[in-house]
Amino acid sequence: VQLQASGGGLVQAGGSLRLSCAASGRTFSMYGMGWFRQAPGKEREFVASISGSGGTIYYADSVKGRFTISRDNAKNTVYLQMNSLKPEDTAVYYCARRSSVSTYDSWGQGTQVTVSS
Repeated sequence: VQLQASGGGLVQAGGSLRLSCAASGRTFSMYGMGWFRQAPGKEREFVASISGSGGTIYYADSVKGRFTISRDNAKNTVYLQMNSLKPEDTAVYYCARRSSVSTYDSWGQGTQVTVSS
């Protein structure tokens, strides 16, 4: 599968962005998807995940109440709506396909999100 992330950019603190991740292939709905991020000098961290049906969703504590993950299986796309952005949200954001409970086997190329104070 190929994953193409888009939607990043520069935004002021308190602003919003919506990231998209388009997947190739015909089995998109069979897989959970996740968003991760990596800030300069830091380890990559989990942001959010969504099951294949969209019925099960998890968020990192740092983004709960501000970010919303969703998916449109008809469009083979997963989204990350990011509101009330903070400078500490600045990172490269990656989407990934979940192949098992704790394993992500395919990654997109990343999209840069920069939040200015």
